[in-house]
Amino acid sequence: MIRMLLALVLVAGAARADGEPAGAFDYYVLSLSWTPSWCAIEGDARGSDQCDPGRGFGFTLHGLWPQFERGWPSYCPTTERMPSRAMTGDMSDIMGSSGLAWHQWRKHGVCSGLSAEDYFALSREAYGRIFRPALFRELDREVRLPAAVIEEAFLEANPELEPDMLTVTCRDGRVQEVRVCLTRGLEPRRCGDDVMRDCRMRDALFSPIR
Repeated sequence: MIRMLLALVLVAGAARADGEPAGAFDYYVLSLSWTPSWCAIEGDARGSDQCDPGRGFGFTLHGLWPQFERGWPSYCPTTERMPSRAMTGDMSDIMGSSGLAWHQWRKHGVCSGLSAEDYFALSREAYGRIFRPALFRELDREVRLPAAVIEEAFLEANPELEPDMLTVTCRDGRVQEVRVCLTRGLEPRRCGDDVMRDCRMRDALFSPIR
């Protein structure tokens, strides 16, 4: 029994490793958040400006996350300077808020081995490489759909992607995020088994842009 419990602890510990050396990782996960879902789940309760009518946020950049083949590093020690307010503010057009940009640097960016400026530039480049299907912006009412429809739309819009290179997540009955796996050079690649957790919902809520 003790041996089994130890094995479980070791497996759980491999999922996330705080304090790993900066720059020691295998690939990136580009996480794209459907803002209307985030607002319904969290943002409205927080009174986030990102959720105000007319802001027009759709798939925003949640983050560019260094990833191991199994598990991921976070909060790595770094000698790089913290980003300035101007630097994080400049990311709000694709991230929704400067606060999210700051948090992503502190948790994930420090593990990239890059300066804050270079990490944000790379994040913007990665975001720009993945085409977000325009049809999602044309919705004028809330719908229920299989989460697989979202994946299929991304695959059609990005012919270089294969089904094992991205995953769609759900939360609280809603389509939450699309996560795309990229090499360190930002080329599409197969996701690790721990990333591939496709939402199997057939009636997931998908709300229109505000």
